[in-house]
Amino acid sequence: MLLWLGVSTTNTIASDHADPTRLLAPESNITDLFLFPDGDRMTLIFNVRRALLNPPPYNLASFVYRVDFDLKTPVSFEDAANRARYGGTVLTTDSIAPTASVVLRLKNDATIDKVEFPGFTAPETIRYEAMVRDDPFNFPRFYKRNAVTMVLSIPRAAFPGNPSDFILWGGTYRNGEKIDHVGRSIRTQLPRFGFLNTLEPKAQKAALEDRKGTLDDIYNFLRGNREWWSQALAEFMEFTVLLRKYDVEPDVMIYSDRFPVGYPNGRLLTDDVVAQTCAFGDCLLQELSFIEGDFPRSTTNDKPFLSAWPYEAPPWPSAKETPPTGSIWPYAIGLLVVIGLVFWLIGEALRFLIKRLWRLWTRFVISAH
Repeated sequence: MLLWLGVSTTNTIASDHADPTRLLAPESNITDLFLFPDGDRMTLIFNVRRALLNPPPYNLASFVYRVDFDLKTPVSFEDAANRARYGGTVLTTDSIAPTASVVLRLKNDATIDKVEFPGFTAPETIRYEAMVRDDPFNFPRFYKRNAVTMVLSIPRAAFPGNPSDFILWGGTYRNGEKIDHVGRSIRTQLPRFGFLNTLEPKAQKAALEDRKGTLDDIYNFLRGNREWWSQALAEFMEFTVLLRKYDVEPDVMIYSDRFPVGYPNGRLLTDDVVAQTCAFGDCLLQELSFIEGDFPRSTTNDKPFLSAWPYEAPPWPSAKETPPTGSIWPYAIGLLVVIGLVFWLIGEALRFLIKRLWRLWTRFVISAH
């Protein structure tokens, strides 16, 4: 069980904004999903490639960027806790499926290569553009950084069935394989949710229930022992990988005309989602924003947003990114060599001691006869 615990926190291959996990191809990394009404249209913003400063070209043409809308699966708003955390409750999670989708391919200069709108009516009325803009996430680590943004303005009439409730989520795909996922803001940035990144929403609740059951068993086992280190491991689990009682919901964004727009009812560019998620139980990024930022904590973006298209602020000037150049492997290999040498010396000492004892024993036996 402890071996499973050790590997369960490192098997994520994708991440959002502040995740410690890094993708081999950072252009596949989703950073933000926004949805809000603007008159008789809905504005959709989908961002990828965190902490961008490099000038083009980028590695964007390898990926398909997709946002799916489920306009049929029923949503309830009676559970106050779920409405505060998720915007509502999806009633039949295993039936979540796209009614309409936005499918984009980008050129390596961050402009549109190809776009498709399966399921939408009158797709020719949809406005769209891709570009590099200021990263809109209000978090110190990403101030003065850019992101690749895809901005769409979709007429309400283009959504089939004239819906008032929307379920949506985004994904990055390569060769038909899902690499990264985004639904509710910040959720898959939290370490305990990394495994959701490769799953479609309809499969997520069952996966969460299964993971929660396994982790609960490990936690209860560790907590039930009298040794201090077993108790300490249980406490470490509780704050990191242990799934909470309110976690077993699919990672989607919910928007409804029944309520004012703003997180968790859709998402506005101005929403301070770090503070808002902390208010209902997820405070990791709130703490990091104090660790990495100044006091008092900033509650607005580092650049003012625009009131009209394309809404996000202009990009910061391009600069050479300076990723870490050091490597831990020489130190790890050196440590292994030292450990191996210590064990070899212990082995040699034992071998010498055994030989000496054997000689003394044989001499004693011979002298006794």
